[in-house]
Parts: sequence; structure tokens; C-alpha cells
Amino acid sequence: MPDPRISFEFFPPQSLKASFRLWDTVKMLAPLEPTFVSVTYGAGGTTRDLTHEAVTTLGQTTGLNVAAHLTCVNASKSETLEIAKSYADADVSEIVALRGDPPKGEGRFTPHPDGFASSVELIEALAATGDFKLRVGAYPDPHPDAAHRDADVEWLKRKLDAGAHSAITQFFFESETFLRFRDKCVRAGITAPVIPGILPIENWTGVRKFASKCGAYIPPWLDHAFDKAGRDDRETDLATALATEMCSDLLAEGIEDLHFYTLNSAQMTRDVIHALGIAPATLLRDVA
Repeated sequence: MPDPRISFEFFPPQSLKASFRLWDTVKMLAPLEPTFVSVTYGAGGTTRDLTHEAVTTLGQTTGLNVAAHLTCVNASKSETLEIAKSYADADVSEIVALRGDPPKGEGRFTPHPDGFASSVELIEALAATGDFKLRVGAYPDPHPDAAHRDADVEWLKRKLDAGAHSAITQFFFESETFLRFRDKCVRAGITAPVIPGILPIENWTGVRKFASKCGAYIPPWLDHAFDKAGRDDRETDLATALATEMCSDLLAEGIEDLHFYTLNSAQMTRDVIHALGIAPATLLRDVA
């Protein structure tokens, strides 16, 4: 069985120390030759300039295929398309097009008066430029704003029909969650790649809090497992084993792509990838 295609998500640094951490992470993961890496956009558009700087700098200095996150939040249509044009001018050819999270303190997304009302509108406008390969978000567990049980699949199909090339899912904690979602997508006529988003758990307390906010289902056994691992000081071993097992299960079911949410920390992501038997390309060339 061939190695899966892998990709990584980073977030833009907001301090000098965070910048060094990002570059160290990139340096450790780049030899694994990801098909692409993405750089996130802060809630409410708070990291717009930082995202642009990180995307263009990564692309120019590393040779990696960098996808920029772009959202509908707190910007007019013309402002959003101007940002997209600046990416095209910098030879950035991929965008992860998202509705975006509302600004801090606001409970629900409210479109800018002159902005895109939804991710579908944003995707249609970006697709019309012909400048980008477009990736979108997908939700194996119900999105907090989902109107009904099948709304996430229906909405994903609309985004793909609007011009998106593929989808990257929100993280999940059990492989069955993704596989059930994949099967629903197939039944809905979705043929584009739907890439599972993998989050190696470096801090269960923080991940659990974020999962509760974004609607990801938290299996009760996971709380018990991390509670016991914490008492034995083996959280890292547990998290690495869980992520590796989940990835192995997905690969056994025919999944060909894995997207890792790195949180700008390379070690656990790299350990999981190595445990899957994927070695850096430079090492493979040396052995050959």
C-alpha cells in the first residue's frame, strides 16, 4: 500500500518567540514533503495581515505549496477579493475558503454589510477568478450552526458544486465518525476528496475545551483514558498511540490523504507519521 499524501496546518505567529517556534516546526516537518501546508485565519479576521505574511514568507523561503485561509468575516467583498489578488500576485495558488468564526464575544456569524453572506458566495467569487485551487471545510460532527442532521453534508455539496476542489474536515476523536461522514458524502453524490483532519492531542484540557465549542463529539472513554494517563504521567504516549491507531484505521479503509493540525508543534505529529512507517524523503534517498 503506498504512503498516504500528508499535509499540515499552521497558524500565523503573533510574537518573535512564536515565529521561531513556527519556523522550527516547518523545518522538522518539511522533509516529509507534504502535498500542501495551510495557514489559518484568526477568528473575526484578527490575523489577516499576519496570515498573509506567513503564507508569502513560507512559500518564498521553503518551496512548500502553501494554502492561505480566507474567510468572509469583517470584510467587504472588494476587500476580500483584493486579499485574494495579493495572494495570486505572490504566486499562491491555493486557498482554503471558509465562512469563518465570528469575532470574540459575538455568538453567531453576521455578514459584513457589503461582504459575502456565506462560504458558498465566497467560493463562487474565488472560482470565477480562475486563480486558485479551492479547499473548504467539512464537519463529521454537526457544526454548531447546522440546521438539521444532514445539513453539513448538504452544505458541503453546495460548496463543492460552487467550485471547490476538495474538503478538509474538522478534527474528530474516533475513526468511525469520519467513516460514517464519508459514507454520507458518497450517498449524496460527492466525488471530490474529503480529507480527514487529524489533531494529535498535546494538551487534553485545551483540546477538550475547544472541541466543546466547535461541536466535536467527546467520547466518555477519552476522558477516562487521559485522566488515568495523567496520573501515570503518560499523556504523550497515549496521545501518540491514539492518533497513530486512528490514522491506521483510516488508511485501512482506503483513505489516501491525512491533514494534521500541528498547532505549530512538530514533535507529536512527526512521531505519529513515523509510527505509520512514513519516513522523510531525504532519509529514503540516503538509504537507496
